[in-house]
Amino acid sequence: MTTSFLTREGYQKLQEELDFLRTTKRLEIANRLHEAMEGGELIENAEYEAAKNEQAFVEGRIKELEILLATARVIADTERADTVQVGSKVTIQEEGGSPEIYTIVGAAEANPRAGRISNESPLGKALLNRHTGEHAQVDAPAGVFSVVILKVE
Repeated sequence: MTTSFLTREGYQKLQEELDFLRTTKRLEIANRLHEAMEGGELIENAEYEAAKNEQAFVEGRIKELEILLATARVIADTERADTVQVGSKVTIQEEGGSPEIYTIVGAAEANPRAGRISNESPLGKALLNRHTGEHAQVDAPAGVFSVVILKVE
């Protein structure tokens, strides 16, 4: 199994989601199934079918989270000098553009709109193990571009 990188915050959020799904959501679905079964003919019962579909989705997500959390490597909140690593907050600038700030996270926590990019993304890969002042070539689907690392936290 591959190791997933997670911040402490990300690990906690996923653990909370897992706990919610195991307790609250499972109970809600069980109640919906029970009510639908009391409704009579199951073959033509749309509510029963919808509840079974949701149950399958929730059980799949529970398995996914269990595996993810079991193989996760939580990123330590230690000082990282000026080298970009998973967990680093990086300020970069593309030529002619304005500075952009990203946090490098594992794929499970990636959310580019929130400034959280995966260490497996083209930009994330290009920045890893680089230092303040270095240029990085990013081989993105839209083409190759260059960025300079202004700051690493």
